[in-house]
Amino acid sequence: MISNKKIVKIVFAVQLTFLPFFMLGQSKTTDIALHKMVQQRTELMFDSLVKIRRDFHTYPELAEEEEGTSKKIAFYLKSLGLEVYTHIGGYGVVGILRTNKKGKRIAWRADIDALESNHSDVVNFSSKNKGVRHICGHDVHTTIALGIAKVLTSLKENLRGTVYFIFQPSEENWVGAKAMIDDGLFDLIDPEEIYALHIGPMSEGIITTKARNPFADYKGIEITFENTKGKKNIIDYTKALFLNLQNVLPDSKFWDNKNLLDPNIGLGNPNTIFKDYLTVNPNIAVKETDNEISVRAYLSAEKETQLELILNQLRMKLKKSRYSAQFLDIKFYKETALVLNDEQLTSETMSSIGEIYGNEHVLPLYGAIPDGRGDDFSLFQRKIPGVYFLLGASNFEKGIISMPHSPNFAVDESCIKTGVNFFSSMIIERLKQ
Repeated sequence: MISNKKIVKIVFAVQLTFLPFFMLGQSKTTDIALHKMVQQRTELMFDSLVKIRRDFHTYPELAEEEEGTSKKIAFYLKSLGLEVYTHIGGYGVVGILRTNKKGKRIAWRADIDALESNHSDVVNFSSKNKGVRHICGHDVHTTIALGIAKVLTSLKENLRGTVYFIFQPSEENWVGAKAMIDDGLFDLIDPEEIYALHIGPMSEGIITTKARNPFADYKGIEITFENTKGKKNIIDYTKALFLNLQNVLPDSKFWDNKNLLDPNIGLGNPNTIFKDYLTVNPNIAVKETDNEISVRAYLSAEKETQLELILNQLRMKLKKSRYSAQFLDIKFYKETALVLNDEQLTSETMSSIGEIYGNEHVLPLYGAIPDGRGDDFSLFQRKIPGVYFLLGASNFEKGIISMPHSPNFAVDESCIKTGVNFFSSMIIERLKQ
């Protein structure tokens, strides 16, 4: 889930189109013929994948209610001859492709749930489930995963190792990954590496990510005092303590989300303004009981460990302040599921895709995406090294903007072909390692 409360029109300065399937970068380490086969088979199944995606989009289901979606996924995987398990952590599904040849064990995860939305759909295959829409791209994620499964199954004789396809429910409420783990997912499968993607607002044909955290760390901090005389001064002091942590000026271009993709200051430039930042949500909440006063604020930091340091620094400052006698506690009261990409796997997989499909399609991030976005895929990463990619799906010439969670969210469906090609090839290369 990548949330964004602001609806923005994103202008991408450089438009890149996806290479035809026969145009492959030369590589000394990759099997060019095999990757041509990947693209040929993706091309052949593309129309059927579009139909599958549109069916998911037409019949979306909320977190913890994905019964119909789950049944369709399981049916498709069984039709491929895969080993299939259902009802894992709710409506979770796992498909296993065994080549019966020694090799690596790779997992691919796709989230399957939709979101509440009363906005009108912007496509002619609109949702038939009132108040529910796929405006975060999970219908596309699921379809791409099914496409990868079909491509790799068709090439089984050319592969070695095992591929696990994890279809995770309840990502939007951050319940599904934990539920699957608690329900014995890793007793059933034993991957050495795990991967996932999410639709992003870049142009179709682009993938991006970075080592460690592609998203800012976002946490809620709560400071609690005894409720005594002078509480107004305590509240004012604490609010100022929070607000003074911010190092981004109010008139900075940082706050305009269209600059995320700006070629000069955006996330794709080494000199991006979206790094080394710490921001504080100005809507600071105060909760009061007869005995206690609590002041809460949301903080966002580009560096993954910074908020832990801030918590300790604030604790020390409060203990030395004039309100130390009233100070009771400071803690995180809410944390995002921070995605943390394995550094070596990030480098190797991005390089691999760039070698095969052209480096112009593989753009590194040099900063972290702000606004408290996250994904409980991170819970899988805590157990297994892995990488979370962002896949572009916008077509600005056609007015298609793939900004997740925005009412006018839409995708250029060519991203399905791109995703199946890029990540089928990537998995093939990982299996050979």
